[in-house]
Amino acid sequence: MTGQIDLCGVFIPSLAALALAAYIVFRALVSVLVKVGFYRMVWHRALFDGALYLMLFGFVSIALDWFQT
Repeated sequence: MTGQIDLCGVFIPSLAALALAAYIVFRALVSVLVKVGFYRMVWHRALFDGALYLMLFGFVSIALDWFQT
């Protein structure tokens, strides 16, 4: 994976692009979890959301690396 992504002549750090992609997936997943009522079973929502975002960030990073090869 390169250090930068070229977006119409604007270079964006790949880490920032991965973080943005993980955040978009995270917001969609949180909205689904709220509608289902999953957060009633969660003890500390902020800790759960932080862990969920980090797992999604790792998954997006690994998936991108896997699809590039």
